[in-house]
Amino acid sequence: MLDMRPVGYVIGLLVAILGATMMLPMLADLVEGRGEWHVFLQSGVITVLIGGLIALSCSNGLREGLTIQQTFLLTTGVWVALPIFGAIPFMFGETELRFVDAFFESMSGLTTTGSTVISGLDDLPRGLLLWRGLLQWLGGIGIIVVAMVFLPELRVGGMQIFRSEGFDTFGKILPRATEISSRISVIYITLTMTCALAYAASGMGAFDASVHAMTTVATGGFANYDASFGAFSGAAEYVAVIFMLLAALPFVRFVQMTAGSARPLLEDTQIRAFLATALVLVLVLTAWNVFYTGAAGEAAVRKTLFNTVSLMTGTGYASEDYMAWGGFPVTLLFFVGLIGGCAGSTACSIKIFRYQLLFASIKAQLQRIRTPHGVFTPRYAGRPVGPDVLSSVMSFFVFFIVTMGAVAWMLGLTGLDLTTSVSGAAAALANIGPGLGHEIGPAGNFSGLNDTSKWILVAAMLIGRLELLAVYAILTVQFWRA
Repeated sequence: MLDMRPVGYVIGLLVAILGATMMLPMLADLVEGRGEWHVFLQSGVITVLIGGLIALSCSNGLREGLTIQQTFLLTTGVWVALPIFGAIPFMFGETELRFVDAFFESMSGLTTTGSTVISGLDDLPRGLLLWRGLLQWLGGIGIIVVAMVFLPELRVGGMQIFRSEGFDTFGKILPRATEISSRISVIYITLTMTCALAYAASGMGAFDASVHAMTTVATGGFANYDASFGAFSGAAEYVAVIFMLLAALPFVRFVQMTAGSARPLLEDTQIRAFLATALVLVLVLTAWNVFYTGAAGEAAVRKTLFNTVSLMTGTGYASEDYMAWGGFPVTLLFFVGLIGGCAGSTACSIKIFRYQLLFASIKAQLQRIRTPHGVFTPRYAGRPVGPDVLSSVMSFFVFFIVTMGAVAWMLGLTGLDLTTSVSGAAAALANIGPGLGHEIGPAGNFSGLNDTSKWILVAAMLIGRLELLAVYAILTVQFWRA
């Protein structure tokens, strides 16, 4: 029989930690003086007590390692449990959201999706704005650990190719996760603080700089204003571009760089492909805006650069309504969101390395067709790629397309139009944030959708953030028979 105590212990501990972080927005509310501090005090006490009791009741089952089944359950269980408690302040606070909306907002935050159902952000208490930023910031560092420790071990979506990066975790997942987390945390906090200082230097106030630094480094995209990043301009947009790109790079390279070796960062084929793709896309869209829409000058280049990088990294900030750019840019931006950043980063979506492996496989297959008696092996970063990795990657692509189609179909059944259904499915599954169209596009939000649509999108956010197969595996009969 499957022992759930190690899973329950870790989940309970993380829930308690989440409750403790609610003291930060409580302090922000106390300083602001709007009388909302009690919301986070009550929410924090409830969350810490429940999380602590769960951890204590399961502590006698704690072991050094986890089985494969327990690892799958822990990976998914954390991202189900934490949003439930993260939703409490949205229900008790000034927003007074219903549970479906509060859970949507919390799931969107912790999965760093960035879709929102809240209007009137400009007037919200600072505690709630900070809580939204903290949810994304915690989700960002959480997904780095998952991508570097759990997914390679679970052989999800080709992530096992990164097991050779010095993070051998088999049979000792819990202690290895603790070690990696501590090393990553230093870099993650340093990057966030640097981003906040850069935002402040660009003209942002201290509070806005702090919250937007958290949501930028997490590539989450929650902003403090209904206008998203349109509330700022000029230097702040360039700062955001720099840190969105940095956050979309593999954090293991930053670890190696701090250890005195910058060579892996400079020679990583994944990083080169990601930056080259971003550059080409920005040049194409800038040329379109200049020659076909009449936009000119530095502002046109800046807006194109910002919004393209924001969508490609899955951050989801919008500095203007790019729906007005025309049919070609909007269509291209839809696919830009399906590219994603690098594996082991806070960025989401399909990830650039999977496209590299896909193209390497296609190239090898074409060579076999031209030369039937030749031996051609797909290679990644100069190393041959095994059939198990290629099979995982191809399975991921198939599952992604099928899932996106299924989610869009279900959204359509709830009464949404084609554009909203398809773009909403892509935005949730790829954890991008905004969709397309007037309702859920860069100038709108998800508050007007019906409850059924919101639950469908919540499920898609979870499935997409955990690379699909980590969630699907626990839904099979074979998983529970193992």
